[in-house]
Parts: sequence; C-alpha cells; structure tokens
Amino acid sequence: MMKMVEKHMSFVIILLCCVQSTHEVEDGISRSHFPKGFLFGTSTSSYQIEGAPFEDGKGLSNWDVFSHKPGNVENDENGDTADDHYHRYLEDVELMSSLGVDVYRFSISWARILPRGIFGDINPSGIKFYNKIIDNLLLRGIEPFVTIHHHDLPQVLEERYGGWISPLIQRDFVHFAEICFNSFGDRVKYWITINEPSLVAKLAYMEGTYPPGRCSPPFGNCYTGNSDVEPLIVVHNMLLAHAKAVELYRKHFQAKQGGSIGIVAQSLMYEPLRDEECDRQAVPRGLAFVLAWVLDPLVFGEYPSEMQSILGSQLPVFSLEEKSLIKGSLDFIGINHYGTLYVKDCSLSSCPLGADHPISGFVETTGTRDDIPIGDPTGKAKFFVVPRGFEKLLEYIKIRYHNIPMYITENGYSSPSKPDETVDDLLQDFKRIDYHKAYLAALLSAIRRERC
Repeated sequence: MMKMVEKHMSFVIILLCCVQSTHEVEDGISRSHFPKGFLFGTSTSSYQIEGAPFEDGKGLSNWDVFSHKPGNVENDENGDTADDHYHRYLEDVELMSSLGVDVYRFSISWARILPRGIFGDINPSGIKFYNKIIDNLLLRGIEPFVTIHHHDLPQVLEERYGGWISPLIQRDFVHFAEICFNSFGDRVKYWITINEPSLVAKLAYMEGTYPPGRCSPPFGNCYTGNSDVEPLIVVHNMLLAHAKAVELYRKHFQAKQGGSIGIVAQSLMYEPLRDEECDRQAVPRGLAFVLAWVLDPLVFGEYPSEMQSILGSQLPVFSLEEKSLIKGSLDFIGINHYGTLYVKDCSLSSCPLGADHPISGFVETTGTRDDIPIGDPTGKAKFFVVPRGFEKLLEYIKIRYHNIPMYITENGYSSPSKPDETVDDLLQDFKRIDYHKAYLAALLSAIRRERC
C-alpha cells in the first residue's frame, strides 16, 4: 500500500518542467527516493486470511455459505483455513515488522463482531482478537489501516432482507461502524468504510461469481437476480451507507480520536484497442462506469455525467438531503490498481452480449498488443502489466478530484500457477519483483513530475 498526498502546481507547468522517464527512474529506484510522509505497507482482507470461521462465537458470513456450495468457486476452495491468521497473527505481525513496513491494512469481519448482525449482541471474542492485532502492530511501530467492510457480511443480513439490495443495510452498516469506532478508534487513525463498491456490484450482482450470486442472462445463469438493475441499487446503498458512517465519525469521534476516513475504489486503466476516435472516447466512459461511479457522488454529490446520459432513469437518484450528505464525505481516496485493459466502443459498433456491460457503451478486452498479460498463460489474461497506465490513472484521479489525498491501497501481481510447481519454484519470484519495481517506478515518476 502506498500514499501520495503532496500538493502540486497545475499540470501545464508540470509537463513542461520534467522529462525523466519511468525506465530511468526504475534503474535506480530505492525507498529513500520517495517523499517524506510516503507510506509503504501490506494489505489483506478478513475472509482471505483469517480462517477459523466457526471459532469463538463468530457467525456465518456470506462467503462462508457461498464458498461451500458446489460450483460457486474454483476447485470448491473455501476460506475455512486460509492463511490461519486467526491463530498465527503474531507470526504474521512479526513478518511484517521484519519487512520494515509502515502500515498494515486489514479488514474486520462483520460476522466475527456481530454474528447475527443488528439482531444480536456484540461478540467479545471478536473485539478481543482485533484489539490484539492492533496492539501488536503498534508495539512494532506499524500503523493499523482498517477496512470496515471488505466484501464479507453476516449471512443473516442476506437472509433477512437481501443484504446490499435493501436500504435497511445502511442502518446496519452504520451500527457496525459505530462499534468499530468505539472499540478501536482510540488507536486506529486510518479508516476505510467499504472496499470496491463497483467491483462487488459487478461480481456479486451482475455476473453472480461473488456472494450472494445474483445475476441474469446474458451475464450469467443464476437462480435469481437482475444484472441490469441490481448493481446500480447496490452501489447506491453502499455510497449512502458510507456517507452516513462518515457523518457519524465526524460528529462523534474524529475530533477526539484524530483519525481520517475514506473509501476504496478499484480501477484498471484503459487504452483504446483501435486507433479510432470511438475507441478513444470509450476510455473516459470506461473510467466513469468503474471509478467515477463510486467517487463522483462522494466528491460532487452526483453520479458521473457519462452514466447519467447513458442510463437515464435507470440510475438511482439522490434526494437533496442525500446529496448534501454524500458530497464531500471523503478525507482521502483509496485506490486499488493492478494493470491496464484495452477497450472497444460498443455505442457505435457491435460487441458480444455479456461482455462486461454493453449498456455502458464500452467493452473490456485483453487486446493484441505486446504488453505482458497477467493471469492464465494460455492467453485468457485478466489485465496487462502496463506501468504507464498507473501514471495515467493517477493523473486522471488527481485532476478529476482536485488533488484529494490519495492512498494506493492495493497493487500487486498474481503469478499464474502451474500443476507441477514446487515451493522452490514459487520462491523464484522474479516476475513479481519486476512488476513491483516497474509500478513503484511509475508512481515515483508521477510524483516527481507533479512536484516540479
């Protein structure tokens, strides 16, 4: 995880005064090259790391249920053990300390704190577990950076009213957030409300590959769901839940606890697949339907104009009171970024049904150029390693959102696994090393260019 919070001159002057290339930076990159206040860290989420799904009073989460239904996840894998962080957190904290990281971003399992959601009592064992993590981090000089909701929620909320489809979850999320502020806020100075609202909407309610597994043709063949409508409702509820939690924190906790609060949005960067104006226009449209979908309302009080013009009355509407609530409800922006995809226009030319979301007027494609794909070595890559895309994305965010403080909350490389791969093979992690060098160099290049 990385932070970039410098205040800079306009980009007109920046582009004129710096000419250093990313490759020149990468050749001699070191930690000392980054400005004072820049933070290096590691990042996890509760379901992906903790395990212990039924210990010490924890309730079922939506992922506990979803991952145990045959066919929902690849190879019927689940998080029952994961990295066993629940039992090995002291070893993990020691490993982080040995790396010399400044911060550790982790999420709190909603079902470990409130096993029955708002319908039951607080689980004291859950509070104790996260207190131990926070205290041990601080003992080693590592700042806790806490995500309140990272994709997992109590299954009871899914069963009672449909989870994020219902506006009732706004109330329940604020209740959970208040418990977190009360229990941990005296030591936690960095809060993230929700991780990646637009990704949850796409994977859980459009494609059905995340819990609760809702979708409709042509995007997927789920038991129930509406892929055109539900993703829009889910993000709407998440944004209002975020804003209400921020309002609570600012009114009752921030002055005393001295922390800051934001949200994490995810975005790839996009480049036009073809050297045609229609594909070039698809790039900002793609960013609007992925990144600005989340951030525009929280900064400006409105959904992006690109979405409004295409979706019209399908897009939920904020009331005047809600606009006042959500506008400016960010102390910082968190960004999860891994790579770049090419986009093709779908507003003037045909695209295959079910390919991303044709109603948005663009389709993501892996393209045919020479950048390095990440993912399946057969060519079904999820995105491409394009460090220059990182620079472009940072520039887009800085300009569009008037230089709000920014944290890169996730960035990394997942090497394709091979059937005969051994532990020794995995330790020869040259591609991941090259990835981090290239993306850190791109970030450093962007910082230096902006500071001219």
